[in-house]
Amino acid sequence: MAAPVLGYSPTVSSDPTERPSTASSFDPVESTERPADIEAPGDPFQPTPVVEALGDAAPTAGKKSKAARAFWKELPVLVILALVVAVLIKTFLVQAFFIPSASMRDTLLEGDRVMVNKLAFRFGEPRRGDVIVFDSPLEDLATGENFFGAILRNVGESLGLSTPDTALIKRVIAVGGDTIEIGDNTLFINGAVIDEPYLTRSVKMADFEPLHVPVDHVFVMGDNRNQSEDSRRFGPVPESSIIGRAFVRVWPPTRWGGL
Repeated sequence: MAAPVLGYSPTVSSDPTERPSTASSFDPVESTERPADIEAPGDPFQPTPVVEALGDAAPTAGKKSKAARAFWKELPVLVILALVVAVLIKTFLVQAFFIPSASMRDTLLEGDRVMVNKLAFRFGEPRRGDVIVFDSPLEDLATGENFFGAILRNVGESLGLSTPDTALIKRVIAVGGDTIEIGDNTLFINGAVIDEPYLTRSVKMADFEPLHVPVDHVFVMGDNRNQSEDSRRFGPVPESSIIGRAFVRVWPPTRWGGL
C-alpha cells in the first residue's frame, strides 16, 4: 500500500458545478481599455464628410435650378416690358433719328444718329438756329400699314434702327412773324443780314423774294444750301408738324457732340 505524499492536500470543491480555474500567471488578460493611437470604428450609419457635403449642396443646387427656370419663364415678359417702355419713350420723350442725306452737311453727315427731344416745343417755341425734325410736307402720311407693321416700325424707330421715311431734319431760319429774303447769295431776316456760323462750306443760293412767315409756322433750310429741299420749295412748316428738336449727335462716337 502506497504511503501518502506529505505536504500535498488537494482541495475539493464542495460545489460539484463549479469549474476549476485553468488560468495561470502566464495567461494574457483581456483589457477593456483601447490604446490611444487606435481610433474607434465609425458608426456605420453616420454620414461621411463627402456624403454630408453632397447633402448640403443638394438644396442649393435645387434652388439654383428653380431660379434658372423662373428666369427663363420671366424673360419673355421682361423683353415685352422693355419694348413697351422703349416705345413709350420714343413716342413721348426722346427718339433716335439717323441722317439719310447730305442736306445738313457739314453739321450732320450721312449715317449720323441724333437724339430728338419731343418735349422741346411743348413747353417752348422754336427759335432761329434750332435743328428740328418734322413731317415732310412732300410726303403722304397715310401709309396704310397694318397693326403688326406699325408695331415693327415703332420698335425699330425706338431702338434707332430706322427713321420714318416722312421725316426731315433742317435748321430753323425764321419763325412766325419774320420776313425772309435771299438776294446776292445773302440771307436777310426782317431786312437784316444774318450771320450763319454753322455754314462750313461755300453755298450758292438763288434769289428768294421776300416772304412773310405765318404765325405758328417756321421757315427751314438745310446747312448744305446747294443740296437741300426745304422751305424754299415747300414753304413754311406748321409747328404742329414738328416732331422735336435734335440736341445731340450720338453716332458715330467720334462725332459725339451737341447741336
